[in-house]
Order: sequence, then C-alpha cells, then structure tokens
Amino acid sequence: MLLSLVALSLIIAGWALVANGFERRRLTVPIVFVGAGVLVGLSTHDALAITLNAGATEHAAELILSILLFVDATDVRGGLFGRNPRAAARLLLIALPLSMCVAVLLGWWLFPEMPLAVLLLIACIVVPTDFAPAAAILRDTRIPDRVRNLLNVEAGYNDGIVSPVFLFALTLAGSQSGSPSGSAPWVALRHALPDAVVAVLVGAAVGAALAKLSNLAQRRGLMTAQSMRVLLVVAPVLSHGVSIGLHGNGFVAAFVCGIAFHYLHAGGELQHDLELLDDIGFLLTLAMWFIFGSASVLALADGVPWRTLLYCVLALTVVRVVPVVLALTGSDFDLRDRAMVGWLGPRGTPSIVFGLLSYNVLDAGHETRVLLVTTVVVLGSVLVHGIGYPASVQACYRPAPTQ
Repeated sequence: MLLSLVALSLIIAGWALVANGFERRRLTVPIVFVGAGVLVGLSTHDALAITLNAGATEHAAELILSILLFVDATDVRGGLFGRNPRAAARLLLIALPLSMCVAVLLGWWLFPEMPLAVLLLIACIVVPTDFAPAAAILRDTRIPDRVRNLLNVEAGYNDGIVSPVFLFALTLAGSQSGSPSGSAPWVALRHALPDAVVAVLVGAAVGAALAKLSNLAQRRGLMTAQSMRVLLVVAPVLSHGVSIGLHGNGFVAAFVCGIAFHYLHAGGELQHDLELLDDIGFLLTLAMWFIFGSASVLALADGVPWRTLLYCVLALTVVRVVPVVLALTGSDFDLRDRAMVGWLGPRGTPSIVFGLLSYNVLDAGHETRVLLVTTVVVLGSVLVHGIGYPASVQACYRPAPTQ
C-alpha cells in the first residue's frame, strides 16, 4: 500500500509538470493514470486482490463517489436542468430506463447463468456516463452548444438516479446466498428502500440548510470567497457522514444535497465557488483511474471471453445510442444531434466505483465477471471516446464546402 501511495504521488507530480504537453498529444488523464496503474499492478498482483476486497476500499470508494456526485449535481450550467429541460427530461426519464432494460436483457441473453440481481448490477455499471475520459468533448466548439449543455446535464444526474437502483441490486445480490429465492427481492427492497429514503431526507435537509444559511451569511457580509469554497467541500462529506450514521446511503445523500443546494442557493452559478471542490474531486479521480489501472491487471489476467467482449461492445454502442435516439425523437434536436448525443456517452468514475463496490460484495465467481465487464467497458470508452471522438465529431459536423 505504501509503495502504491508513493508511486501515485510521483506520477501525479510528474503529470503536473508536463500536463499541457500531454494534452497537446491527446494523452488524456485517464490514459496516463490507467497506464501507470497497470505498471504498478503488474508488480503488486496478489496484494491488489486483498486491497480491493478490504472494507476500507469500499468506504473510500463510496466517499469519492459522494464528492463527485455532489459536484455533478451543483455544476450544471443554465439552471437546475440546463438550457433545454424538456430534452434533459427525455434523456433521464426515458432513455436512461430504456438503456437499463436493454443492458439487463442483453446480459440475460449473453450470460444466462448469472442471477438477475447481478445482471442489474452490471447494467448499473455500464449505463451511467462520465466525461472524465473525454473532458474535451464539453469544450469542443464544433459540437453545438445545446448538445454539449445537454450532455453536461445528463452526466450530472444519471449516475445519481442510477445509484438507488444499484443499491437495491447490490443488496439483492448479497441476500440471495442466504435467503430463499422467492423472498430475496422483498428482503433486498426492505433494506434498500429505507436506506434510500433516509439518504434523500438527509441530503435534502443538509443541502437546504447550508444553502439558506449561506444565503443569509452572504447577505450580511459574513462569508469570504474562501469560506464559501470550503463550505462546498464540507457539504458532501457532511451529508455522506450523517446519512451513514443514520443507516442511509452516503452517495445518494450527497447527490440530493447537491441538488438542494444548487436549487436554493441565491448567488447564481457556482462554478467559481466550486473551484476548490473541483480540484479535490479531480485529485480523487486521478486516484480512481490509477486504482482502476491496477485492477485491470487482475481482471484481464485470464483474457476476455467472447461473450463478455460482445456485451461490452454493445454496451458502448447499442445500449446507449438506440434509447437516446428514440427518446429525443420529436424534440427540436435533429437526427444528427440525436445521434451525437447518443454516441458521446463516455463511461468513467461512476462505473469504476460501482464495479469496485460490486467486486467487494459478490462471490461465487460473479465478482470476477463484474470486474472484467467494468474493466473492458471503461477501457473501451477511454479509447473510443477519449481518443477516437474527434474523428466522429469531424464526420458529423464537417463544415459545408465553400463554393
């Protein structure tokens, strides 16, 4: 563990010194840190499996996701649901459930030996999007602004919406080994539903209280710019900790806290106030990519079966593109924009965290399959969306030839 910490620190320092050079060569942060994690993982293979199964790893993953979910929920531009709330609602309320269903059905077809709970877990891993593997997409001015804004809104909310479903599936998968098959779903629901309710109540209360108090303090000149940034760092940690203490789920609470704070904060857009939390979240993301690179050595040690590879290819394409295009049909987005929204759906930190949490809970060999799917989907996304996206944007939004 100490060796990995020292290695990660050195890699971050080295990356920081030449970050601009890496960007010019399209060596994205995930590529650099996944590669570094692979190199370290090759020398710590046996110790890595023990570390991934440790309870500390599970709690750290939950806290990291809590912070990132809070950032996502508070960092949406142009209002709570962006500049095109109807299109955002179509993506989150129609395309997202459709993608989950398609992912489960695809898993049932390719992995018939796996329980439904595990297939639902895998769907929760492969569906949420995250622009860490391809952050340049949201800055690429060749893509229409409304498309980028819609993608930003979707990425901000879809992992938080999937989280309660993931919790239910995780509880169900963990309970099936000790419960009759007929009662397992009800046992899982009885545990997951109160946890989710507690998390929503805690997150809403903490977010609303901090937003109202910060509004009052700012009107009276009691806060500084620095103290506001610190408050936003504390908010997800506070909601996470209180929810865990009350037997709720921490990352659902942090997500709801971010929504409540964003909605009730009277100071306008929060992008400047979020700078400190953004930097902390970025550092945590670097650590997650490094851990993921190390874990990929363990996952890929025995190769990738063809069924798993086919599932991952379809998860990166059909599972997202078809539901998105269908959900946006009838909106003011033309077919080209709908196809681009569907195609530009990189998978990143939420998939990694959900995969690691599943690996920690599952047994009977299912944990290995889940870790392998997580690894192949995220690595595939890094290549397709991180490196290959400029070609797709160029092909879709090619300038009209001059006469």
